Amino acid sequence: MGGHTETEIADQPTCWRRAAAEDTSALPRPGERVAVLGCGTSWFMAQAYAALRETAGQGETDAFTASEAPLHRAYDRVLVLTRSGTTTEILDALAALRGRVPTVAITADAASPVRDAADDVVVLGYADERSVVQTRYATTQLVLLRAHLGEDVTAAIDDARRALDAPTPAPAGQYTFLGQGWTTGLAHEAALKMREAAGAWTESYPATEYRHGPISIAAPGRVVWSFGPPPAGLAEQVAAAGATLVAGTLDPLAELVRVQRHAVELARAAGLDPDAPRNLTRSVILDA
Repeated sequence: MGGHTETEIADQPTCWRRAAAEDTSALPRPGERVAVLGCGTSWFMAQAYAALRETAGQGETDAFTASEAPLHRAYDRVLVLTRSGTTTEILDALAALRGRVPTVAITADAASPVRDAADDVVVLGYADERSVVQTRYATTQLVLLRAHLGEDVTAAIDDARRALDAPTPAPAGQYTFLGQGWTTGLAHEAALKMREAAGAWTESYPATEYRHGPISIAAPGRVVWSFGPPPAGLAEQVAAAGATLVAGTLDPLAELVRVQRHAVELARAAGLDPDAPRNLTRSVILDA
């Protein structure tokens, strides 16, 4: 592998192990009503965490993109996810919440403005990235949150190592990613990663929604990539349409690592630089 993105993808098992041992006392407590805010990749990680937290019975949890969050609602705590700690929409939301709701941020940069904007901050500096496209930081953040919910993430870490060498599909003209429950957020993130790094035509849906219209684009030369087993009967329908089904067998977060690798492979094959994707910057900072 060569380039920042490839190096950061390969470093994920090490980062995950460190995250599993982090102090998470500042994060939401069981029973609290929580909103989780993020932008881009962080929004999709927020969706995954919200579903995991509710499934674990730890309390009502909503996930919003920061610019659309209903900040007037009554929450016990608001968690923001922000790699850079400089994203305008995140800082604006924290400013609006100041003094009304306890806030905590997870970030990669201890010196960023979010340090002063949030009441508490968890810093994952070792998972920060030089590349614009998020890979290891996003997944490390979610491992931290999974461990905070009481999950043993040892098997996920082992699967992440396997994902670094696991085969990836042959290149296709179109990719649709499917998830169920918490993996729906991962499906959305997988599609985003392929668009960002490789400019690929990708879509993403809750798996059971795929038959409600999106399956109409399934065809030979196109891939339907499922995070875990697809719903009953869907594999047969995808096959009948001539598309290729990829059903992940690794821990879903490790399966996302395999998608990241495939995105880089497609980018390199197309002569693109995944470290510097078109039209993107590391953080969206808006004029006042």
